[in-house]
Amino acid sequence: MTATPSKHSRSKRSRSEPFSAQRSTAVSPRSRGSATSSVKPVRLAFLDLLSLGMLGLRTRKMRAALSALGISIGVATMVVVTGIPASSHRALIEEISALGPNMLRVQPVAGQSEPVLLPEGSVDMVRRIGPVTGASAVANTNTEVQRSDVTSGEDFSSAGLSVLAARRDLLDVVGGTVLSGRFFSEADERFPTAVLGYEAASRLGIGEIPADEPAPEIRIGRSWFTVVGILRSVPLAEELDVAVLTGWTAAKNTLRFKGNPTVIYVKAGEDHLEDVRKVLPATVFPEQPGQVQVSRPSDALAAKRATQNSFSSLFLGLAGVALLVGGIGVANTMVISVLERRREIGLRRALGATRGQIRAQFFTESVALSLLGALAGTALGVLAAVGYAAYQGWPSVIPLTSVVAGCLGAVAVGMVAGVYPSFRAARLPPTEALASA
Repeated sequence: MTATPSKHSRSKRSRSEPFSAQRSTAVSPRSRGSATSSVKPVRLAFLDLLSLGMLGLRTRKMRAALSALGISIGVATMVVVTGIPASSHRALIEEISALGPNMLRVQPVAGQSEPVLLPEGSVDMVRRIGPVTGASAVANTNTEVQRSDVTSGEDFSSAGLSVLAARRDLLDVVGGTVLSGRFFSEADERFPTAVLGYEAASRLGIGEIPADEPAPEIRIGRSWFTVVGILRSVPLAEELDVAVLTGWTAAKNTLRFKGNPTVIYVKAGEDHLEDVRKVLPATVFPEQPGQVQVSRPSDALAAKRATQNSFSSLFLGLAGVALLVGGIGVANTMVISVLERRREIGLRRALGATRGQIRAQFFTESVALSLLGALAGTALGVLAAVGYAAYQGWPSVIPLTSVVAGCLGAVAVGMVAGVYPSFRAARLPPTEALASA
């Protein structure tokens, strides 16, 4: 006989069945974790991130302007302290270069029992030396000059004046310029024409070369020469100031000049000047190099090199100090910004913003603030440096490397300065940030 379940047991089973069914359809913790991990945070696009980073700058314009002013002053200082010394340095280098630090003089050794004659082709041989950038020569013709052929007795006006045959490229090498008239052209070089040095013209009583009147003439040896030009004073070759120059070909044809140069002027690259000096005697006079003397490099060359090295060290030191000051200002500004905007940070976190998005927002704001300050500081520094250089009469020189380094350095400083504030903002708990606001 089969036992029938009692009423009490049936009711107990019916009550328990819904709970067992409910337990079987419930979500297990493992499945809940997989569902949660499948939800990924939204990644901000670059324009959205830039908009968030500029939010603080747009809403607090005065604070942003004052903050950017700090980095602007730093970058402007760097541009000014490099631009003004660079302009001054360029002016100094031009003055030193005017003294001819890269020019050498080659001539026979003085005091020989028999005069040493340099070969006629020695100038062309010097030009074949690689670092040589220019070579020219003059030659003493050993003739006398007179202002007039009716001078009675000794002509004291021409005392101490020498008559030199000169090549047409002489002024380019010695840095000479024409005061009046012209220097020898290709046609003048073949005819009896003369160019007077500054002091020689004064002694001979010739002040200028008239353009609409016949040119003055002087007597050299037994021939008349037409004066076609007067030189300004030549600091690199003072002997030309008291010389009467004639064309190289005309001197051969008229003054019985044989073509042997007396002094050769050589210009060479400053870095190779010592090497050129060593090979010049053997190049000019291979048979007897010991009979040739070469001037030593000018002391101005050593001064120029020392000046370049000292200015380079000064630039680096001042630029580093300027950037350090700007970086401290940006870091201080960003830390204060985090403290002022705790409520904004807490609200964004409560609405679902991740810590990485908060870090990116404040990091972008720091970089944008530094970049804006760098651009403004560069413009301000360039204007100040150019204006001061113009006031002093110097050539305006703004080193491009300092401008680029200033902008890139300011951005780098902004990145470093924004790391700590951005991490501090990201670590703020939403509840604490909202409660402290």
